[in-house]
Amino acid sequence: MLNLLLVMKTLLYAGLLLGAALSDAQSIPRPDVPEKIKAPANENVVLVAHASGSQIYTCQPATGGKYGWALKAPDAELHDEKGSVIGHHFAGPTWKLNDGSEVTGKAAAKIDSPEADSVPWLLVTVTDHSGNGMLTRVTTIQRIHTHGGQPPPAATCTGAQENEETKRAYTADYYFYAK
Repeated sequence: MLNLLLVMKTLLYAGLLLGAALSDAQSIPRPDVPEKIKAPANENVVLVAHASGSQIYTCQPATGGKYGWALKAPDAELHDEKGSVIGHHFAGPTWKLNDGSEVTGKAAAKIDSPEADSVPWLLVTVTDHSGNGMLTRVTTIQRIHTHGGQPPPAATCTGAQENEETKRAYTADYYFYAK
């Protein structure tokens, strides 16, 4: 009888822990964003990361014999809500977490940032996965709340600066979604 009570108590405790974990996983609210960059309705936020780093631009020939700054890659640390570094965002665009999971994506939609000197807000569709961890099931990513990161003025990119790189500081919030 004592063993049966112990088993029932253990099962009840395990059920409570599982329920708490599931409710925590579903408790991250979706951000309020314009319709154009909303994640699909059948997906839930599974992770929010704050990025701080740089957008890297290269001076390249553009149309009409002019030159312009072209985005080469982002280079940013990803932080959790406590400020701890949980991963890195880099060329691809790729997001890699310290748990070994990694996703690469492609921009599906964008809108201008409310801050004129900031990179656009994006909706990104995941195109590739590797590793196992928090990003394993992620299918969509939003970049919002951007600050900074725009390229320098086009006039500062001329033939004399061809292939030169410049880094522009930026921050953003990334919302990761899974079905």
